[in-house]
Amino acid sequence: VQLVESGGGLVQAGGSLRLSCAASGRTFSSYAMGWFRQAPGKERELVTAINWSGLGTYYADSVKGRFTISRDNAKNTVYLQMNSLKTEDTALYYCAADRRSFYSGRDLRGDYWGQGTQVTVSS
Repeated sequence: VQLVESGGGLVQAGGSLRLSCAASGRTFSSYAMGWFRQAPGKERELVTAINWSGLGTYYADSVKGRFTISRDNAKNTVYLQMNSLKTEDTALYYCAADRRSFYSGRDLRGDYWGQGTQVTVSS
């Protein structure tokens, strides 16, 4: 499966952005999906994950209550709504697909990756 992210950009602290990740192929619903991020000088971290049905989700503590992951299997797309953005959310955000369709936990694997989209939050 090929993944293409969009929606990144520059936003002021307190603002919002919505990221999208469009997947190719007809088996999108066979994958759990997640969003990772990597800030300069830091390791890549899992931000949020969602299982194939959308009924199972995971959020890192740092984004709980601010970010929401969702998916539309008919459109082969997963979304990340980011509200109340902070400067520490600045990072390159990657979409990833995990073949374990039922999984939605902190150990989501990246069996497939997108190229990333930059999110920059200014103070």
